[in-house]
Amino acid sequence: MSGHSKWATIRRKKGAIDAKRGAIFTRIAKEISVAAKEGGGDQEGNPRLRLAVTKAKAANMPKDNIERAIKKGTGGLEGMVYEECLYECYAPGGVAIMVDVLTDKKSRTTPEIKSILTKLGGSLANAGAVSRLFERKGQLTLKADQISEETLFDLALGAGAEDIQVNDGMFVVLTSPAEYEAVQSALSSKGLNMEESEIKYIPMTTVEVNDKETAEKVMKLIENLEANDDVQGVSSNFELGEGVELD
Repeated sequence: MSGHSKWATIRRKKGAIDAKRGAIFTRIAKEISVAAKEGGGDQEGNPRLRLAVTKAKAANMPKDNIERAIKKGTGGLEGMVYEECLYECYAPGGVAIMVDVLTDKKSRTTPEIKSILTKLGGSLANAGAVSRLFERKGQLTLKADQISEETLFDLALGAGAEDIQVNDGMFVVLTSPAEYEAVQSALSSKGLNMEESEIKYIPMTTVEVNDKETAEKVMKLIENLEANDDVQGVSSNFELGEGVELD
């Protein structure tokens, strides 16, 4: 198992902060509202909204919550106006981090992000310094006991997936953003349950951290960023060294 997947496994076992039901619903509702404002409330003609609603349904978000979020976006209900922001950051050990944000007040969020970074030895990077290290990809993660590797390869690649990785009992399917919806639909049509399904920043290469103290700082930094109410997603090129044993 690679260090990057080792880190992913630790996160799953600990239970991501994001797994709190209320936090998930709040973040998805923001995403739905922004998508509806940007492209209208008709899912058929608004791919971004369609994907956000699909994510909401996968998280068992109540239908009323979904409809209310759409109405807020289209102006049918009063609601906050959200701004999309992308923060490029450095963490200890030379690790690069991308932070996706939807905020109603950037002047509040930026100092909060800076504070989280500074307390654990991180910093904001100049625009482009970190984003060039990542690619925007669709990523679908599912337990490997649901389907054979050969069947999944045929199904996912046939639907347009670019790559399939096998890590510690999990399949990770990667797609281009354009093919993400088609691949997700193909997998869901076979009754496959996704542990994670989103379009995110994927590192082109990873940075291995072999010092325990530094690794713990990086992991805590990522967890603290994810805990911020305005943060929609955090991606990093952090790889936990194989010989590092955590408490």
